Amino acid sequence: MTTSSKPSREEAKEAVRVLLRFIGDDPNREGLLQTPDRVVDSYGEMFCGYSQDVATILDAKFYDTGSFKDFVLLRSIRFTSFCEHHLLPIIGYVDIAYIPNDCVIGISKLARLVNIFAKRLQIQEKMTVQIAENLQRHINPLGVAVKISASHSCMTIRGVLQEGSMMDTMHYTGVFAESSYRQEFLNLIAKAV
Repeated sequence: MTTSSKPSREEAKEAVRVLLRFIGDDPNREGLLQTPDRVVDSYGEMFCGYSQDVATILDAKFYDTGSFKDFVLLRSIRFTSFCEHHLLPIIGYVDIAYIPNDCVIGISKLARLVNIFAKRLQIQEKMTVQIAENLQRHINPLGVAVKISASHSCMTIRGVLQEGSMMDTMHYTGVFAESSYRQEFLNLIAKAV
């Protein structure tokens, strides 16, 4: 979508009013008068990933690593995203590992990378690949491993109503495509449970 075709704030608020009428409520009743403003504001927060740039987030690299060449692993990065099919929450955790080639990044950058893609309409499979491939592209490690475990509201609060179900997706680049590195990653994250 180009900037010129992006609806105005007032158009977005009117869309919320239409949805309120569609579900059978009155957008003019006292409790709903400020709802369109609140929804538009919350969408700005929940979908801020569209306005963020991966290169900017991963630009700060540290080259003085003391020859560190082993796993960097950040476990249990909590995220909330939204299913692109139903606009319902996906809530879960991301585990990310990489093996540095010549630099490392600050650990908060891994969480920020997750948020860039979580704060967009998503499917979990695509988000898993986006995180891994962007980390690989921007810091050129020997390999990246990403595992996402998440609960999908489109299955838990509607449809098949499978409360407690979790979906796991994984994506590997570089040396993590080899079974020994992959197995070590899976063993390390299993210990965290």
